[in-house]
Amino acid sequence: MLEVSALNQFYGESHTLWDMDLRVPKGSCTCLMGRNGVGKTTFLKSLMGLIPVRSGKIKLGEKELAGTRPEARARSGIGYVPQGREIFGQLTVAENLRTGLAARADGAKEVPARVFELFPVLKTMLHRRGGDLSGGQQQQLAMGRALTLDPKLLILDEPCEGIQPNIVSQIAEVLTELRNSGLTILLVEQKLPFARRVGDRFCIMDRGRAVKAGEMAELDDAVVSKYLTV
Repeated sequence: MLEVSALNQFYGESHTLWDMDLRVPKGSCTCLMGRNGVGKTTFLKSLMGLIPVRSGKIKLGEKELAGTRPEARARSGIGYVPQGREIFGQLTVAENLRTGLAARADGAKEVPARVFELFPVLKTMLHRRGGDLSGGQQQQLAMGRALTLDPKLLILDEPCEGIQPNIVSQIAEVLTELRNSGLTILLVEQKLPFARRVGDRFCIMDRGRAVKAGEMAELDDAVVSKYLTV
């Protein structure tokens, strides 16, 4: 589904991504992991075209995305839930959800019923402003907005950060259901129990490089101690 090869990115003279490789098989949930500051969020922003890359390839299926604009990548079928959610605080829940429709390739104008099946709380808050929601509700809104474009690939950057435990559990259930329905997911996650619960593959980054990848069952104590323990 997603294949990234030899991706290099710079901030000024600082080389941040070094020949970064990643493969996310169709229908999998791949967890991108690593200590703080290793380049995970930079990598996701590079995938979405939000920051420029120096070289490398980004393929979604047979389509090359490197060099295309962010909106073109969304129309290609990528839903993105950024770190910090980045919802529109002054817009209502309904208006926030409709912003995702702009990227739909089929031109659909209605929020899919599936969004409200996955996140029932959103249907009860359609007329509330996004900025008035709790952190957990805002995270559900951000995920719902990404799902309105009916993505082939869903990318999430630490969706559990600062979220109360009951909502974290709901998010895990939703991601598992989406993966089981065939959606491909790339997830940046720091919490190891959550990653093990929802993911079937992992990729670990260290200093801007992919250093270890495989099936989630291969993420043993030795790997965790070497690359993830602080």
